[in-house]
Amino acid sequence: MKKIRTWCALLALASGVSGVLPVAQAADADLVKRGEYLATAGDCVACHTAQGGKPFAGGLEIATPLGKIVSTNITPSRSEGIGNYTQEQFSDALRRGVRADGQHLYPAMPYTSYAQLADDDVKALYAYFMQSVPAVDTKPAATGLPFPFSIRLSMAAWNLLFLDRKPFVPDGAKSAEWNRGAYLALGLAHCSTCHTPRNALMAEDHSRALAGADLGTWYAPNISSDPVSGIGAWSEAEIAEYLRSGRVDGKAQAGGPMAEAIDNSLGKLSDEDRRALAVYIKSSAPQRNAADTQAAHTWGKPMLVADSVRGGALALDTSRFNGAQLYDANCASCHQARGEGSTRWGGKDGASLPSLFNNTTLGHANSNNVVMAILQGIERKQGGAEVMMPAFGNQLNDEQIASLSNYLLQNFGNPAAKVTVEQVKTLRAGGPASPLLNLARIGMLVGGLLVVLIIALLLRRKRAASGR
Repeated sequence: MKKIRTWCALLALASGVSGVLPVAQAADADLVKRGEYLATAGDCVACHTAQGGKPFAGGLEIATPLGKIVSTNITPSRSEGIGNYTQEQFSDALRRGVRADGQHLYPAMPYTSYAQLADDDVKALYAYFMQSVPAVDTKPAATGLPFPFSIRLSMAAWNLLFLDRKPFVPDGAKSAEWNRGAYLALGLAHCSTCHTPRNALMAEDHSRALAGADLGTWYAPNISSDPVSGIGAWSEAEIAEYLRSGRVDGKAQAGGPMAEAIDNSLGKLSDEDRRALAVYIKSSAPQRNAADTQAAHTWGKPMLVADSVRGGALALDTSRFNGAQLYDANCASCHQARGEGSTRWGGKDGASLPSLFNNTTLGHANSNNVVMAILQGIERKQGGAEVMMPAFGNQLNDEQIASLSNYLLQNFGNPAAKVTVEQVKTLRAGGPASPLLNLARIGMLVGGLLVVLIIALLLRRKRAASGR
């Protein structure tokens, strides 16, 4: 009888265990799935995946005004990745910019935004990276910024000045949808990292939040609620659609880093989260740029290029083509003679080539994106159909790109915007260098001289005192 009771107890225990384990596994699976969604919202894959490389294995060279920063391996590799990180160490790297070995990260990794994350979301992200991401045992090249920025400890002082460690606190006076949008925009989606101007020390100028900023070569435009300089004239539905597809007819299409953000991240969010982002962005403080006189998407009109090209004398030397001739030879077959664009495939997400008028790329006072689109081209997939604007950087020289860009701006966009040959040359080379490097070196030199002077004065006083 005792044996029977023992076996019954064991069977009961076994049945209890078999009933508990699936629940625990389901809980872990839900946590990992949530972490995957959050990693998508944070667009982690974009920076931590080299072209042609394995996801999250690092190695991507990120151009900054101070030099190239190489992204790290964040797979759960124990030898080359973050496989040995505890959840606390993972949180410190994500929200404080400090690695497990105590070294500081550079703010190209937007930990200043990720500091807004709630503990539960950090836990979910940790579960996803540790349990679901395949480990890759390859070590990316080390980042080698010039002195003094090669000293990572300098970031400790920068963090004291500019890192707000407080997580997001909901605004009780706002709706749940607004708070969700704010949490995403300020945190994981890190909108301000690109769209907010930076001060002399490369920190975000929060007094001009979302007012637009140069990103080395591309320009992240003003996305504040200002109806002229920003996107205040857009509806919430249009903003949400742009975040989904990267396209709003008659207004804008995504290119460069924004196209990547939509393809890797924003386009994969839930409709509810995109609407929440739109609600928050639409409510942001308006930021007016002095150079703007009308909304970027309202510039331009159809212009028949044939009127200024065909029937006239044609230069035999194609290198001497003017802007109209360059447009006719390189652009008109896709964007049409009047710049109205063309539809190649139908349907809601049918791939199409955009109109050049009523197009923010040509309507902004900052003309960098016009040049970059011509230099690098744009390649995206919309609804499975590939949309590609070829890169002309190897076909057209700096003078030709400047001439073509100015033709486009004058005829289809903001005529006050200009492109210079020197601008094209600088953007082709990777963008302007930051004066911060020279300022830092000068500051260190002045500081060193002051230290030497103080020591000399102290020694002089000591000698004077000993000679009394």
